[in-house]
Amino acid sequence: MQDHLGANLKLLCSHYRSIAEVCRKLSINRAQFNKYLNGQSRPTAHNLKRICDFFGVEGYELSLPSDQFTQLIGMRSHDQERIAASDPLLELFQPMRDNANSLSRYCGYYFEYANCMSVPGQILLSLVHLREDRGSYVFERQERQEQSRPDNPKQEDWVVRCRYLGAAFYLQDRLFLIDYESLTGNEMSQTILIPSFKSRISRLNGLKTGVSSGDRRTPACTRVVWEYLGREINRVNAYRQVMLYGLDDPRIDPEIRERLAAVSLRDGLFEIE
Repeated sequence: MQDHLGANLKLLCSHYRSIAEVCRKLSINRAQFNKYLNGQSRPTAHNLKRICDFFGVEGYELSLPSDQFTQLIGMRSHDQERIAASDPLLELFQPMRDNANSLSRYCGYYFEYANCMSVPGQILLSLVHLREDRGSYVFERQERQEQSRPDNPKQEDWVVRCRYLGAAFYLQDRLFLIDYESLTGNEMSQTILIPSFKSRISRLNGLKTGVSSGDRRTPACTRVVWEYLGREINRVNAYRQVMLYGLDDPRIDPEIRERLAAVSLRDGLFEIE
């Protein structure tokens, strides 16, 4: 692969404004990436997968002779341009994809705590999985609006399940996430989070907008807290905790309750600090 890796990588990088931009999006050291380009070293299996996912190619394709690889990429680019030309949404979001920073350090699982828009006076705990997919960052959020009490956690009078799919962008020191409810396709929501500048991610604060699932479909906004769980978790055990909680439920950390209850109105704007 080393014989053709450098030349093929240079071709792929030529579709971007600079090699520095590619390194920034991949979160790979520029000096190390230059060694790949110059054929001085070969990426580890982990870095090779990241590179392939980012450019949308397979590992074996990078080993092809340059003329074959150029022809392959040319055909693929033509297909992508044809699809983009017929889909204005792809063209609309392309500048955000080009200018967004890497979210690799934030990938993993989170508990999301928010004031429930559909059941006022309740805290909704959801399970979020943020991951990288072919150079973009996508996420899935699982909700289960099931009432639970500390004295009877197995009570299940009614259950509403939702599954949201969305895309995430890291722009100007803010995490922007937009999603839609994939089971019904009848609603969207947006979340803006403040990143963590600590070496270890624990909790992220932000705001979330959406609509109530009730008949009135009332637009609403709430503070939101994401609690980092890790890159690999026991999904079954985590999902068992996904439900509605009372505002005074002892299973909710007091600090999280305090963050969700804090409201700041300034000149008619709902802000967080």
